[in-house]
Amino acid sequence: MLDIYSPIQYMKGVGPQRAKQLERLGIFTTWDLLYHFPREYQDRSDIRPAHSFSQGDLATVKGTVIAAQESKPRRGLSITKLALQEGAGTFYAVWFNQTYIKKQYPPGKELLITGKVDRKFGVPQIQVTDHEVLEGDEGMHSGRIVPIYPLTESLNQRFLRSLIKTTLEQVGSLAREFLPDSMLDRYNLPCLPEALREIHFPENQASCQRARRRFIMEELFLFELGVNLQKGRILKKVKKHEYIEEALSNRLLMSLPFRLTEAQKRVWREIEEDLKSSFPMNRLLQGDVGAGKTVIAALTLCKAAGSGLQGALMAPTELLAEQHAKGIKDLLEPMGIKVALLTGSGKKGRKKTLDALASGDIQVAIGTHALISEDVQYKNLGLVVVDEQHRFGVRQRAALQDKGVAPDVLVMTATPIPRTLALTLYGDLDVSIIDQLPPGRQGIKTHHVGLAQAGKAVGLIKQQITEGRQAYVVCPLVEESEKIDTQAAVELHGRLQKALVDCSIGLLHGRMKTQEKELVMNEFRKGTIDLLVSTTVIEVGVDVPNATAMVIWDAQRFGLAQLHQLRGRVGRGSHQSYCILVGDPTTREAKERMAAMCRTQDGFVLAEEDLKLRGPGEFFGTRQSGLPEFKIADLIRNGKEIEQAKKEAEALLSLNPDLRSPMHKQLFEQFASRFPDFVKYSDVS
Repeated sequence: MLDIYSPIQYMKGVGPQRAKQLERLGIFTTWDLLYHFPREYQDRSDIRPAHSFSQGDLATVKGTVIAAQESKPRRGLSITKLALQEGAGTFYAVWFNQTYIKKQYPPGKELLITGKVDRKFGVPQIQVTDHEVLEGDEGMHSGRIVPIYPLTESLNQRFLRSLIKTTLEQVGSLAREFLPDSMLDRYNLPCLPEALREIHFPENQASCQRARRRFIMEELFLFELGVNLQKGRILKKVKKHEYIEEALSNRLLMSLPFRLTEAQKRVWREIEEDLKSSFPMNRLLQGDVGAGKTVIAALTLCKAAGSGLQGALMAPTELLAEQHAKGIKDLLEPMGIKVALLTGSGKKGRKKTLDALASGDIQVAIGTHALISEDVQYKNLGLVVVDEQHRFGVRQRAALQDKGVAPDVLVMTATPIPRTLALTLYGDLDVSIIDQLPPGRQGIKTHHVGLAQAGKAVGLIKQQITEGRQAYVVCPLVEESEKIDTQAAVELHGRLQKALVDCSIGLLHGRMKTQEKELVMNEFRKGTIDLLVSTTVIEVGVDVPNATAMVIWDAQRFGLAQLHQLRGRVGRGSHQSYCILVGDPTTREAKERMAAMCRTQDGFVLAEEDLKLRGPGEFFGTRQSGLPEFKIADLIRNGKEIEQAKKEAEALLSLNPDLRSPMHKQLFEQFASRFPDFVKYSDVS
C-alpha cells in the first residue's frame, strides 16, 4: 500500500525505467513528487469559440470530432488534422508526427483542445500543445489553470500532471502538517494537504498564490532554523585558548611596505575584539578582488602564532593554496613563524609535515581540504581561516573546526554578496566588509568585442607584451568536462602561437599535474612567459602585478561573478590594465552581463546584477556551496518573507532551543531530512 514516502517506481504507470527518468528531476519518492512544484501556470479556463481568438493567440476550445485526414508533405513529417464542430462553426486541430491521433479520436469524440491559433487559411486551425477527452469530468490538462512542470528528457507534461494528480488523490491527505499552527494563522497560510492540492491544481489565481506563499515561507523558515541552530551551537561553546598582548602582529604591521586602508583597519579592529572574547570568533570577511583580505588573514594568523597557538588556512584549489602559502610565508617567516603547505598531491615530505603539525613545530598550515584529512592532527589549533567560503559547505567548515577545541573562525570571500543576502545565508556569522581598494590602483578598462573582431584583442596582447607587460587569455567552460575544456585551451594555445610568433606562450589547465602547473605559474610570475592561455583554474588567487591584459574568450558563457573574478587577475600593478570580453551573446541576459561588465568594476554592484539576472543558485555556482537548493523561494524577491521566517525561527528556538520538544517532532523530522549537515554538525543531532 502506498504511503507518503513510498518509492516512486511503485506508483501505477511508473516502473523502473520511468523511475530513472524521474530521479533525474530529484524525484525518488511520492513526497518528492508532491514537492515537484510547477515552474509556471497557463490559464486555460477561458473556453471560447475558435473564431473569437486572434492570430497567434493561445486558445482553449471545445469541439466534437466530425472528420480526420492525414498527409505526409515530406519524409519524416506527418500531419494529422481533425475537423471539430463547435455549435454552428467548425475548426481544425493539427498534430505533427502523432499518427495515432486519427485512430484514437473517431467521429463523435468530444475534445478539449489547447494550442496556438493560425487564421491564415480562413477556417481557424489550432496547433495542439495539449488536449483531453471530455467525458463529463473536470479537465486536467485544459479548461482550468494548468500547471507546467520542469521536465527532463523522455518525460512530458501530460504524464507528469496525471501522475501528480493520482498521487495527490491517493496519499495527499496523509501529508502531516509540521509548521506551527500559530505561524499558519499569523500569515493566513493553508495547511499542508490543502496547499499541495492548490499549488498543483489551483481553483483560481488567489488560491494558487496562497499555496505558493505557504511553501516559500516553509522553505525559508526551515533554512532560518538551521542558521539559528548553528549560531546557538557556536554561542554555547567557550574557548579553551586565549590571545596574549604580543608584539608579533604589531611588528608585522610596521614591516608592511604599504599602509592599511581605513576599511582594512576597521576590519582588523573588529577581528581583534572577537579574539579577546571568551566565545569563538565566527566572522565572514568580504572584500572585492584586490581589496587586501590576505593581509588581514596573515595578521590574524600572526596573532595566533604569537599567542602560542596554531592557525590553519583552507583554500578550495591547490593553485590558490600555493599562492597563499607563498604570500603568507613571505610575511610570517621573517617574524620567526613556521608556515607549511599541505595539499592532496604533495606526498613528498608529508609525514615530516604531519609530525611537525602534531608537535606544534609548525604554527601555520595552509592547504586544501587535505587539512581535514583523518591523519592530520594539530597540537593546539586556535584559529581556522577558510578562503572562498562559498566553495565549501557546512561539512568541510565544521570538520576543520573539529580539529581544534572551539577555534576562532574567519571565513573570507572575494565573491561580493549583497549585505542583506549575506546576513540571510550566513546568519551564524558576523559580517565584515573591506569596501575600499588600496590607493594607486588604476581602473581596468573593459571592452566587449564580437568573435569577428577578436583580432583587436590579439593586437592589444601584442602591444602590451611589446611594452614589457604580460597577458592572460581564458577559455570558457564548454561543459562540465575538464577534458573538453583542456582541448579548447590547447587549440587556442596553438592558434595564438601562430599569431604571436615572437612571444613566449604558456598553457595552464586542470588536467596538468600539480608540479607542471606550479612550473608554468612560476615562469609566468618571473616574466619568462609573456602570455598565459588558461582554463578557469586561474579564477581566484593568482597575483602577477606585471600582467595588464585579460582576454576572456566566449565571455557570454560565464556568469558575472566569474567574469569579475577573472578580470581581477589584472590591475594589480601601477600600469593601466585592460579586459577584453570576446563573444557573441544571443540572449538578453548574456548581453546585459557584457554591458554590466563594461559599465562598472564595483563587485557589489555586479553581485546585485548577477542575482537579478541568474538567481542565487547560479550566483554561488555549485551545489556544494552550502547554500540549499531552494525549490520555490527566491532570495531576491522574497525579502519580506525572509524577515518573517527569520523572526519565526528565532521565536521558536527561544522556547525550544534544540528543536526536540515532542510537539515539534514533525518539524524536526522535516528539518533533519532537508538539512542533514546542520543536524550532523550541531547539538540537535
